Amino acid sequence: MEADMKWYVIHTYSGYENKVMQTLEQKVKSMGLENVINRILIPMEDEIDVKDGKKRTVKRKVFPGYVLIEMEVNDRSWYVVRNTPGVTGFVGSATKPIPLEPKEVEKILKTQGIESEPKTHISVEVGEEVRITEGPFENCMAVVTEINEEKGTVKGLVNMFGRETPVEVDYSQIEKGLE
Repeated sequence: MEADMKWYVIHTYSGYENKVMQTLEQKVKSMGLENVINRILIPMEDEIDVKDGKKRTVKRKVFPGYVLIEMEVNDRSWYVVRNTPGVTGFVGSATKPIPLEPKEVEKILKTQGIESEPKTHISVEVGEEVRITEGPFENCMAVVTEINEEKGTVKGLVNMFGRETPVEVDYSQIEKGLE
């Protein structure tokens, strides 16, 4: 990911969020802006709706009237986003959009089941021993039983109280096992 890529908030006409997202995705492809505009997101959450005594789960926008965009702001990208039908502007000052704080972004992405950092690839294999570096199993040794590259996690067995306990930890929470 580019160093200048940050998340920004675009204000849209209410109800135009999906249209703005689709239009921007098309513009990014047609104008070759993939290296400047990375991801576009409308945070959604499940809400239980009760109608006529029946429960059903519906998706609701977390921030109605807003779309999140991960991009590098330059004159061209700013102009493309700003002149998309349905967009009323960036959140921030009129001339310079203000990026979201990394902690805010991480929280929002987590609620959407999206990792904020690009996936890390680790060089451990099933059957290999690793040391857990943080969390409740910090400093425990685990034998890797499964690697989930999609989620960026490793499942392993930790020997506790004379029995093997299955654990799942993030790539960032392990290191190659050197006792």
